[in-house]
Amino acid sequence: MKVPQALINSLQNIQGFNESTFIKAHENEVPPISIRINPFKNSEIFSDAEPIVWSNYGKYLANRSDFSLNPLYHAGTFFVQEASSMYLEQVLKSTVDLSQDLKVLDLCAAPGGTSTLIASLITPDSLLICNDVIQTRSNHLSDNLTKWGTMNTIVTNNDPKDFMRLFGFFDVLLIDAPSSSSGLFRKDPNILKEWSDVNVNSWALKQKKMISDAWSSLKQGGILIYSTSSYSKEENEEIVDWIESTFNAEHLTAKNTDILGGEIISEGSFRLFPDQVKGEGFFITAFKKKSSEKEVFIRSGKPIKNNNRRTEREILRHWIKDIDDHTWFEKDGEYFLVNPAHEHAINLITFNFNLRKVGTKIGKLSNKDLIPDHELAMSIFLSEKINKVEVSPEEANKYLRRDDFVLEEVVKGWSLITFKGFGLGWAKILPNRINNYYPKELRISTKEA
Repeated sequence: MKVPQALINSLQNIQGFNESTFIKAHENEVPPISIRINPFKNSEIFSDAEPIVWSNYGKYLANRSDFSLNPLYHAGTFFVQEASSMYLEQVLKSTVDLSQDLKVLDLCAAPGGTSTLIASLITPDSLLICNDVIQTRSNHLSDNLTKWGTMNTIVTNNDPKDFMRLFGFFDVLLIDAPSSSSGLFRKDPNILKEWSDVNVNSWALKQKKMISDAWSSLKQGGILIYSTSSYSKEENEEIVDWIESTFNAEHLTAKNTDILGGEIISEGSFRLFPDQVKGEGFFITAFKKKSSEKEVFIRSGKPIKNNNRRTEREILRHWIKDIDDHTWFEKDGEYFLVNPAHEHAINLITFNFNLRKVGTKIGKLSNKDLIPDHELAMSIFLSEKINKVEVSPEEANKYLRRDDFVLEEVVKGWSLITFKGFGLGWAKILPNRINNYYPKELRISTKEA
């Protein structure tokens, strides 16, 4: 792979940039394969794999496998994520008090690497809003957060400017900005074909607009984390300069963590190069907002409307552990489980935004029985009382393909299909057949399996 000379020339004055090793890394080296373990579903999968030193849950894999054939991937026990981008964990820990209950916006969240990472670090009473402007991407984002199993997330499908409505609402704003993506040349050679100085400048303008649109949603003293997968200064250091000159923001100067050993601190921000760390190209930096915004006032008045709560509670008690610690609401015949601490914020966001996921969808109530939703099957709040059917790898893949299969000596009714103890989805066991409730849109193809 030949890196554009124009890009190499533009990096000559970057502190720590080494042209010869940079070129060698792109021409001769194979990019590493990395995943991140879900701490809420600790399967001890890849327990012997090499750890990623800047991520508590990151692992390098020795060989690439077809993750679509691994039932534990579909159970949400791990997420496939590029290693350098996991450095977000270190920046969060150094700039944010993660022991506090926070409101966090992940503005450009699809496919879910940053969101699932943040969800693994924040408190249960924190609220994470995960947004993507493209509907198909936001649907994929919802699916990945469903697999992760937590309740304190909302997925929206909105333009960044829509968040202007939430003045001073968020404690943390993450903008992992779409970019020219030159840092991912090794992962996707097609990006190289699209790269040009013109495209770099075009992306820089879009990045500035995203930041401008979302800035007012960050509270005074709140933290903006900005990152890209680009090498270009126009999308990185020059954006930092622009933020400082445009907004009343304090650049939180990066300090050597002694964790990476190969990170470069360029003008107060972190740069990761593939010839110096075991990962791809990545840039990340942070700011504290000094100016004040009028915060959105969330009423502490009427809770989410619930009728027949006593009857519903007793039905749900069988399905959801510690049901008395949670609340729920009904919309269009479907029930959603949420943290009581979030219900008024959810009312506000429901009114103003296009929602793709709220809390955990429980399912539908019919004749004092629950028709459970797939989100509940993936949830870490699912009760131990429900029937479970453990399946073999072959049976698991048949289930995930929605193929017919036979189970011996099983209890009739709703059952959670599990693999190595982790839920894959629902099946209804009838006297003469098994109804497979794995979502059609998620099924793996026969070709994959």
